[in-house]
Order: sequence, then C-alpha cells, then structure tokens
Amino acid sequence: MSAAETDGTPGAAAPGVTEAASARLAEALELLAEAPVVDGHNDLPWALREHCGYDLDKLDIAGDQRGALHTDLARLRAGGVGAQFWSVYVPGRLAGDHAVSATLEQIDAVDQLLARYGSELAPALTADDMEAARADGRIASLKGAEGGHSINNSLATLRALHTLGVRYMTLTHNENNDWADSATDTPRHGGLTAFGREVVREMNRTGMLVDLSHVAATTMRDAIDTSAAPVIFSHSSSRAICDHPRNIPDDVLERLPGNGGVAMATFVPKFILPAAVEWTARADDNMRAHGLHHLDTTADAMAVHRAFEAENPRPIATPATVADHLDHMREVAGVDHIGIGGDFDGTAFTPAGLDDVAGYPNLIAELLTRGWSPADLAKLTWSNAVRVLRDAEAVARDRQSRQGPSVATIASLA
Repeated sequence: MSAAETDGTPGAAAPGVTEAASARLAEALELLAEAPVVDGHNDLPWALREHCGYDLDKLDIAGDQRGALHTDLARLRAGGVGAQFWSVYVPGRLAGDHAVSATLEQIDAVDQLLARYGSELAPALTADDMEAARADGRIASLKGAEGGHSINNSLATLRALHTLGVRYMTLTHNENNDWADSATDTPRHGGLTAFGREVVREMNRTGMLVDLSHVAATTMRDAIDTSAAPVIFSHSSSRAICDHPRNIPDDVLERLPGNGGVAMATFVPKFILPAAVEWTARADDNMRAHGLHHLDTTADAMAVHRAFEAENPRPIATPATVADHLDHMREVAGVDHIGIGGDFDGTAFTPAGLDDVAGYPNLIAELLTRGWSPADLAKLTWSNAVRVLRDAEAVARDRQSRQGPSVATIASLA
C-alpha cells in the first residue's frame, strides 16, 4: 500500500491493514511533516521529454498522472517530499556538443516546471534555500546532471551548468567517458584520469556536489581520495545486500564518515533485490530484441515490458527490501551518512508499496517497526542531505578565496 491508497485521511488504513500498521503509517506521516524527504534523484524531466516533448499541457503534473508518470504534485505532497533533486539526465549516446545542448534542454525543462508550478515548487541553489522552501511550505527544487559526458570534456561547461543551477554531477552514467570509468562498462581508465581528478577539484571549487552513483568502484575510491568536499551517491544502495555493480561496496561506505558524504538508497528493484537482477537482465534482452532501449519507459515500451512480465512473473521488492539496505548502510557508514534517492520516472519497475512518489511514508513506517528513532529518521530524510550541500558550499567559498577557475584541458593533462 502506498500513502496515496488510503481514504485521503492522513494515517487512515486501507482495507485489511492492521491497526498497528495504520498507527505506524500515521506516525511516519507526522515525522515527515517535520522532516520531509530530500530525494536525491527523480527523472521526471527526461520522462516529460520522452512522453510529451516537454508539453506541460499534455502532461500537467498539477493533475493526477498515475498511469503515465510516477510523479505529480499531489503525490509529492502525499509522500512527504520536501526537496527534490530533479535529474537533468541525457543518455550517453548523446555525445559531444549534442550532449551539452540536450542537457541545456533538460535544465530548461526544470525551469519551466518551476515557473508553472511556483506555488508548489521553489527553486533552490543552496542549503539555506532548502530550509527557506520548507518554512514556506513549498518543495525545494534542485538540479542534478547525470553523467560527465554532459560537459563534453570542458571545465568551462561544468561552470556554466553550475551557473544554471546544477548542484551535483554524476561523474558517469552507464558508459565510461573520456576521464572516468562507469560501473556498467568495461574498465578503460582504472578509475579517474588526471583530467577526471581535475573535474572533481573544479566541482569542489564551484560548490557542485560530486555524485558517485553509476561509477565504478575504482572511480568511487579515486573521487573520495581527490575530493575536499563531501561526495554523494544520489541513488545507490548496498552491494553487500545486493551484489550489483551499481551499488556501493562496504569499503567505500566505510570511508563516508571521513569524507562527510551521504549515500542515498535507491528503490530500483534490479539494484536492491537479488532475485530481480537475473529477471531484469532477461527483460532488458527482450526489449532489445524488440528494437527498444532497455531504459525506455514510453507507452509502447511499457507494453512490451508488461507482455514479458505476464509470461515471466517479476520478483517483487517491498519497503522491507529497501529497509534491509538502509539498515546495513547505517551500520557501516553511520546514520549521519545515509539518505534516499528513489529514481522515480527513471525506471520501468518499482517496489510494491513504493510504487511512486507517494510511497515514502511506507518506507518510514517500515523503519519505525525496526526501531529507528525519530531523530535518526530526520537525519535520513532531511538533515543529512541539507548538511552535505552546506558543507560543499563552505569548501567552495574557501577554494574561491584562494584560487581561480581551472583552465586545464583533457589534452593538457593527458
């Protein structure tokens, strides 16, 4: 059950839900009213590009978009979301100048959302902006670029993205780029190249968070070695619980307290449920056999997915699956270094009970049953993410007081 599936009364139980479960859900909603979710990654901008060419009249998130999207304004409210990093992702196949222009289109799409829904969504560039939006009753909206290919090997482009409001960049997406290895590609660099380390240093200087979701473990370690500011994982879970290369090894989680970073657990079933890994590989092969990209979530692509699922029942993740990851990540990294990054509208499948952005209360209720305290839950949902951005801002102020923009090129550091 998601919070959106109650009778509309906060904490009201759906048929068949026990009184104890209803009470935990009510407590979760109360906690989220005080410490709402900062979600590290939502792919709504790309979904809007794919589904309607950014035409917000065709997919108006002020209305009910269940069946089309994981995200709309009412469900964000029902889920207790207080801040969202909107991904300005473009796929790795859009290389060079094309990647840059497509990223700019994604940034523009977020700006159009903020202009149209200003009573609900507040633009946020800083930790103070996040707190001000919460005080104002609006959802703080930040931008995150997903994949270093978006800067086309240019530190000036990196700085331009920061000027346009991008507050994290994932160093790679699913493919290696010219200066960093991805988790899901054949190793090419052994982690970060010299230029890759310069990218990290320039991100520190500008105040852009270094995001290590999607990168190879070697890249994770090199980035933590290089970064003077806290790093984040905007949507990655524990490799010890589900052995998928997109997840975080324990030795990297162990380094987060020393770095100050935050690992934000994702909900994508193939990254969190071991039984779903093999199933998803077969489902992806089926998509490719139909001439479709495995990440395609358009209506035609989802029809192919659903037909495959009808013949091949899908292993189902639940809030307990995600909670298993968070329990382990808290044990290894500490409660000050974990968060949430659902990856809604960037995945074809979601866990039961975390079906869309209204589902976060179900996860908080599950963690309450496991003995998580309100103070620890407030760190998970809100304060860790705000703190990590504030710390990155402090590093940037110090760096900018001592050095100017880097003029290094990938050729000069080869």
